[in-house]
Amino acid sequence: MPRYFGVSHHRHEAVPPAAVLLVNLGTPDAPTPRALRRYLREFLADRRIVEMPRWLWRPILHGIILRVRPARSAALYQRIWTAEGSPLATGMAALAGRLQVALAGQRPGPIVVRHAMRYGQPGIAPVMRELAASGARRLLVLPLFPQYSGTTTGSALDAAGAELARWRRVPDFRFVADYHAEPRYIEALARSVEAHWQRHGRAERLLLSYHGIPERYFKAGDPYFCQCHGTARRLRERLGLAEEQVIVAFQSRFGRAAWLKPYTEATLAGLPDEGVRHVQVLCPGFAVDCLETLEEIAIRNHARFLHAGGERLEYIPALNAGDDHVAMLADLVLRQAQGWPEFDPAWSAHRATAQQNAVQARHEHLRDARR
Repeated sequence: MPRYFGVSHHRHEAVPPAAVLLVNLGTPDAPTPRALRRYLREFLADRRIVEMPRWLWRPILHGIILRVRPARSAALYQRIWTAEGSPLATGMAALAGRLQVALAGQRPGPIVVRHAMRYGQPGIAPVMRELAASGARRLLVLPLFPQYSGTTTGSALDAAGAELARWRRVPDFRFVADYHAEPRYIEALARSVEAHWQRHGRAERLLLSYHGIPERYFKAGDPYFCQCHGTARRLRERLGLAEEQVIVAFQSRFGRAAWLKPYTEATLAGLPDEGVRHVQVLCPGFAVDCLETLEEIAIRNHARFLHAGGERLEYIPALNAGDDHVAMLADLVLRQAQGWPEFDPAWSAHRATAQQNAVQARHEHLRDARR
């Protein structure tokens, strides 16, 4: 017999909140080899990340990668770690807090916003249990991956579904698969670029760098590559740039297999040979700044571009907890949650309490009738 999670947290006298769960990829607890080993073990054990037979992959992971990579990755994290901790962790907490305030200002119903990481802390499962303990009976999960990939959004759904499969009482559940073409998302990106132009002027090229995935995942049906180019086209048109002024590339390769091309590092290293001395880089697939943007782009690839003969590389920050990002996410949440009473502008605490009392009275009547 399966074991189902927990005892009922239902309280007849309380009006249960609806919950919004923001999900990102994850971060280690500290920039140390030990913390990175723990984080990478969880990350690289995910079948969505590495689609290899376990009998073949486990010896490689435990015998080679987890012996070598943690120290190297820790050194990279140390370059961006702050006094408050991981930039991704602090950025996600700030974004969830601001979204909570924005939704509270637009809807009267009880709505709680939390954030979780697919790998690392706070994990998806414990945060979902916390929401259940608060009495939440409706749950909207919003992975902050604008472009869908099985390696990110699909994996987040796996984790949420696996947790729900252990619950005796499952809440109303909705899941946002992608928002790569959302007009307000494109507008938020465009405004961030324009704000950068106002301060620093325009570069000769705008490079849009997305996280890569293995090429064979795309050939197997993953829509990520197409959605990245879809975002890029919409953003280029909104900015009024010619095709040759915008470059799409893919970063963060791992292993020897072919990944989506062109590669960001090779593209940046080759631009000076084409006469391009000034480039600005935006990473539209990253909602919050993290290792891949702050270290890989703003530090390592910046140095690579200068070493190749370039003169200026400017990284345009992620949307993070900025006003445009918060407003866009609030709008997305409100549309995705249509029909749920807590998100209705006409929601009434008095009416909700009366309905709760009516349900409680009926339960008590049925209980008395059985005696």
